[in-house]
Amino acid sequence: MTVPAPFKRRLSAALAMALLLALVPALLVLRAAPPAQALDNGLARTPPMGWNDWNAFGCNVTEQLVEQTADYLVSSGLKDAGYQYVNIDDCWMTSSRNAAGQLVPDPVKFPNGISGTAAYVHSKGLKLGIYESAGTATCAGYPGSLGHEQTDANSFAAWGVDYLKYDNCNHQNVPDQQRYTAMRDALAATGRPIVYSLCNWGLADVWTWGAGVGNSWRTTDDINVNFSTVVSIYKANVKLAAYAKPGAWNDPDMLEVGNGMSFTEDRSHFSLWSEMAAPLIAGTDLRKATAATLSLYGNKDVIAVDQDSLGKQGTEISNSGGLHVLSKPLANGDVSVVLFNENSSAATITTSATAAGLPSASSYKLNNLWSHVISSTTGTISASVPGHGSVMYRVSAGSGTSVGTTHPLIGASSNRCLDAYNGETAPGTKIEIWDCGGGTNQAVTITAAGELRLYGSTQCLDAYNNQTSNGTKVQLYTCNGGANQKWSLNPNGTITGTQSGLCLDVTGGDQPAGNVNGIALELWSCNGGANQQWRLG
Repeated sequence: MTVPAPFKRRLSAALAMALLLALVPALLVLRAAPPAQALDNGLARTPPMGWNDWNAFGCNVTEQLVEQTADYLVSSGLKDAGYQYVNIDDCWMTSSRNAAGQLVPDPVKFPNGISGTAAYVHSKGLKLGIYESAGTATCAGYPGSLGHEQTDANSFAAWGVDYLKYDNCNHQNVPDQQRYTAMRDALAATGRPIVYSLCNWGLADVWTWGAGVGNSWRTTDDINVNFSTVVSIYKANVKLAAYAKPGAWNDPDMLEVGNGMSFTEDRSHFSLWSEMAAPLIAGTDLRKATAATLSLYGNKDVIAVDQDSLGKQGTEISNSGGLHVLSKPLANGDVSVVLFNENSSAATITTSATAAGLPSASSYKLNNLWSHVISSTTGTISASVPGHGSVMYRVSAGSGTSVGTTHPLIGASSNRCLDAYNGETAPGTKIEIWDCGGGTNQAVTITAAGELRLYGSTQCLDAYNNQTSNGTKVQLYTCNGGANQKWSLNPNGTITGTQSGLCLDVTGGDQPAGNVNGIALELWSCNGGANQQWRLG
């Protein structure tokens, strides 16, 4: 049968249209697949680091609190570790705008205004952050910025604000992207560089458009001081690694480190957030932080993973029965590996260097980022990980060992050094903690036999009289090869006696009074406490 030419043309056109319609959804998917380009404001090229008052203080924010925290960031060394933003959260303003429609800082809480507080923070070499909501009111009921974006952005810029946390309360059902983009444009129009943190609680698939609007975006609902919440937020955030990049970060919310979880849980929290290239915003009262809490916030090796210039978020390469393995490539070719145990009982977690993304090599160096103990492997990466705990390694091709090296041993609960009393060398000398001073009585040499020698000679750390019960004192004694002088430096940061299986423990170090100069060391059942955690200095 012959088909007339006009019909052929109509048929061809219909087929072409049908084909185009069939392709449109695929084309739209292809166009939508890549994440948005990062906001071009040149800021937050690494995840922001700092402090926010909300988790510890709620509405009780004051100028004095902000300024004292700025002082402490400097005096504690946290500023030098990378913490630079001092962020004010909700409740900083009066309940109504002024006659010009501007926000008004509460004159009781901030007698020098936000500009005066900013000037003080800037004088410390730090930056000031502030809070608002992309709605008609903030979450605490103060005036919101919806419909006032440019007026408020102008105020923030005039006051010297460097960071805006923009919340999601009372949004009147205006679409998320519309509201957050309006403030983006208002901030840009001020000409002041202001880091822009979107806090829309992970709604509206914010990660798919957040990079073109802000420097970070909340991926979940609010965090609280509960390990199960930390785990659930981790599981949601870790899946979004493809959307993170320099200038644009997934934000699993502020850190609850120091607010009431166990030391082991706090360390996992900090490890996971760092591995996921999350903003590190401390949510505790740093002025009252213990040495144990500061040992977590101030670990520069772990912070370096979070702040790595490659800007990759760590991904989960293994997850079985609550045992997780994460891998994060680093700019120099190393890989950070976290072994995380969400369960309540200890478990061995194993992966390999090649599975973590390292090139094939004859050996690999494992740098334990919490204990600073270095070891080597031919490829297997494995550790016994406590319940709710984590072990974090920086892995590179090559080899290395801490055996044969000499270091101070620093206790996490005290930030003081293992010390032979008064520099004495006689057998039976008390082993205690003392301010680190660099003396030979604090210089511990790790031997291949498992000894911990002081003075670089024949004096060993010794469990008194071969005893193996809780409370056994630890003393200095002439090295004799006995089992009571053999020690294991474990991946979880503990040091255990080979003979007893008990942990090297700062007596009473679970209380502030137990962490002062002169407190003796003893053996005690391992319990995960910070007074049983040690790192090589």
